[in-house]
Amino acid sequence: MLALRRVPLRPCRPHSFPRHPGCHGGGISNRRYFIQNLCDGFLDLAIALPIPASLPAYSTTIILTTVVARFALLPISIWGKKRAWRMEELALPELERLKPVVSKQVLEEMKSKGVRGDKTYLQDVHKKRSIEVLSKIRKDLFKKYKCQPLPSIIIPPLAQLPVFIIGTIMLGRLSLDPTPFDSESFLTLSTLAHPDPTMTLPIVLGIITMANVESSNWVMNAAERERERQIEERNAQAIAEGAKPQVRPRTLIKSGLRILSIGRIIIAAITPGSITLYWVTSAAFGLIQTWFMDWQDIRRRRRNEASKIQAAAALPRPIRITPSRKKN
Repeated sequence: MLALRRVPLRPCRPHSFPRHPGCHGGGISNRRYFIQNLCDGFLDLAIALPIPASLPAYSTTIILTTVVARFALLPISIWGKKRAWRMEELALPELERLKPVVSKQVLEEMKSKGVRGDKTYLQDVHKKRSIEVLSKIRKDLFKKYKCQPLPSIIIPPLAQLPVFIIGTIMLGRLSLDPTPFDSESFLTLSTLAHPDPTMTLPIVLGIITMANVESSNWVMNAAERERERQIEERNAQAIAEGAKPQVRPRTLIKSGLRILSIGRIIIAAITPGSITLYWVTSAAFGLIQTWFMDWQDIRRRRRNEASKIQAAAALPRPIRITPSRKKN
């Protein structure tokens, strides 16, 4: 039976520090005052919010503040996604169109410089020089369209990290005795100040984190899954033939998140229930956000592919002219 208990809110402030500037060292003192002010503000907010008496005030406040914080950071995630779309729709297609031109220019340059050798040597030289030219063009295109992949991938999660760390430290501080969290239960948490005795929320946290990694596969159709499988097979075959493995940042991130999903279960099993509830709420919001953005991404790709097919079908077919036979 899930526990849900609302108790009268206590105005106590756990582990308050004296507010005299000379009591502690400068940097440490400022950090302590900052965290203490956050703790006081959270408790005041839980009292001030018009939360129904049937809901636990502190647990509800944790959920609401988490959702508000994630919504505040949502524009950064949208910014990163739009940069990725510009790279896919503008930079990469232009790079593909330039590949034959670059290949021809490199070949003519090799002829003009009198490069000689057997067929294999010439092919290797041509390939190496073409890759060098295309790499420079790719960097210029990414700069032109403002879609460098590294900032698009790294900045959104890094922007969430300070808020996540500060929220975790604040709730950990509020969970120390004496604390009003000790008198409130929520779902399987007998108290917000102690770990979940049933391990339910830590396991839910791990499942949500893993689902966040695999959410992009949910919105793919059979053809798109087959295309991804073929890409993986080509990469594996190229590595088996001695080619340099292609680094795919998204694949690395997914592998790291799979490991993280297991680690979060272990850590959440020993953390106070307030922190676990915060992590589960944040992970659930992230799952919905990731699923929605992946769904929008798949729709955009299908729409672009349909437009290309329609444009190709609308092109006039070449007219075949057959010579007329003279009659005897």
